[in-house]
Amino acid sequence: QVQLVESGGGLVQPGGSLRLSCIASGFTFSTYAMRWFRQAPGKEGNWVGGFTWGSSTATYRDSVVGRFTISRDAAKNTVYLQMNNLKPEDTARYYCNALSTAPHISYWGRGSQVTVSS
Repeated sequence: QVQLVESGGGLVQPGGSLRLSCIASGFTFSTYAMRWFRQAPGKEGNWVGGFTWGSSTATYRDSVVGRFTISRDAAKNTVYLQMNNLKPEDTARYYCNALSTAPHISYWGRGSQVTVSS
């Protein structure tokens, strides 16, 4: 059974940092594209960044470039989202996503809330 479990969210002041973790189980971690998405209240979800299949380099949406870093530890089946210099507009629920190769089956975690406020 595929399972993604996020952790590490919380309340942080503007300019602060958080690191989210996503522990994956039930599938071959290295063969999936691993991504992070976020959804703010009342807004559509957006891709934050991640690794595509076979890639060792993460890509990011423009608004987080230079502030967010995605990494993974294959031995721990874990992907991380390091968020620095957080801004109020980063407030959202952050979701881990695993996407298989064709037929592109997508799995989601339950999310972790990040609130940036003074």
